Amino acid sequence: MQVRSLRLQLLAWVVLPLAGLATINLWTSHRSALATADLVTDRMLVGSARAIAEQVAIVDGVLDATVPPAAIEMFDTGDRDSVYYRVETAGGRLLTGYPDLPVAPGRPTMKNVYRDHELRLLTYSHAVVGAGVDSPISVTVGVTLAGHDAMVRHLWFSAFAQQLALVAIAGIFVLLGLRRGLAPLIRLRDAVRSPSRSDLDPIEVTGAQSEIRPLIDALNVYMERVRAQMAAQRRFIANAAHQLRTPLALLSTQASYALREGAAEARQEALVALQASSGRLARLAEQLLTLSRAEPGSRRPRADRVDLTEAARHVLETQAPAALARNIDLGLDETGPVAVVGDGTMLRELIVNLVDNALRYTPAGGTVTVKLAAINGEAVLTVADDGPGIPADEREHVFERFYRLAGATEEGSGLGLAIVREVVENAGGRVTLADGAAGGLVVEVRLPLA
Repeated sequence: MQVRSLRLQLLAWVVLPLAGLATINLWTSHRSALATADLVTDRMLVGSARAIAEQVAIVDGVLDATVPPAAIEMFDTGDRDSVYYRVETAGGRLLTGYPDLPVAPGRPTMKNVYRDHELRLLTYSHAVVGAGVDSPISVTVGVTLAGHDAMVRHLWFSAFAQQLALVAIAGIFVLLGLRRGLAPLIRLRDAVRSPSRSDLDPIEVTGAQSEIRPLIDALNVYMERVRAQMAAQRRFIANAAHQLRTPLALLSTQASYALREGAAEARQEALVALQASSGRLARLAEQLLTLSRAEPGSRRPRADRVDLTEAARHVLETQAPAALARNIDLGLDETGPVAVVGDGTMLRELIVNLVDNALRYTPAGGTVTVKLAAINGEAVLTVADDGPGIPADEREHVFERFYRLAGATEEGSGLGLAIVREVVENAGGRVTLADGAAGGLVVEVRLPLA
């Protein structure tokens, strides 16, 4: 696994471009050093040639050329350069110097090979008073390139040392800046890994920069979701353990009674009761699971497009046998599709629990009506029954888990309306209870339309 370091990456992003710029600067520095060495050498050549030319004069009617020592010694820089010169008249007659030394007409020329040495040459023209046709004379001076190249190296190495020091100092300051700038991240890491953090409490890092603050906020939001999920799991386990204990004990008692009973009819009656208890236990377990899924943070939010009319029609078809068995008129009043956005499974469970509650508390021969409509940008779902209704002072309590009305004779777990409220609130809606026009209970659910 490749280990990536944010510090090294940031350092590379700063130092590498700086090193690239320094490289370009070194290239330009070399060209500048070369131009400087050329200029200095050319000035020395001009000075030497002029000193030689000024010593040429008519002595006893003869043109005489004497080379002054200063004209040669000015090239003595300690690099053991060789100096060559040539003085000739306008007609090409050699007065002094090296006869085979090349001439550099016009401007100084470099790298003329002479006697296995590379030279930089300069030819200087000078008029001599009284020389007649021999005037002007030409003085050519050449010098080897040891001193020239040494000057280039010295200037370039000096620039190289400066650039290298600049990059090194920049790297040091970047490291110091990164150490200080990344300190909040180190503190964030230490806060997350601290052994004293037994709970998923929000993390606060002092001195965090604005770029790091969103990371801390996102981490806190994530831990909040984890806390919600853990709390939902704990509640589900506690509720399941509490609610399943009594039905399981009842099943065990009924099974023991059936095993002890010798008469066939009594055993049959015990087995029927055992089967009914098993069904109620299965319904309780199903409602517990539904309630667990409906709690905030227990599952990933979904945004399904759900047609409540179609969902209600499907639920009523499923509940129709139970309604027919008790001669209850189960009907659907709708005018067309009513679409909402939410968790499709949970919204169908909402309708199942409302219809199941209505059928459970409606007496035989009664009526249960499910109505759907779109009103003022809201989906309105109402379930009306002919049951005993709920007293006004207890309507808020019935949404609590496992709450049952005093004196209730119908079997139930007290979870149906609790599930309804959880699903409705997660979908951004609201649920209310009211009395029916002819008695009974009317449950109204309002959800935002898709």
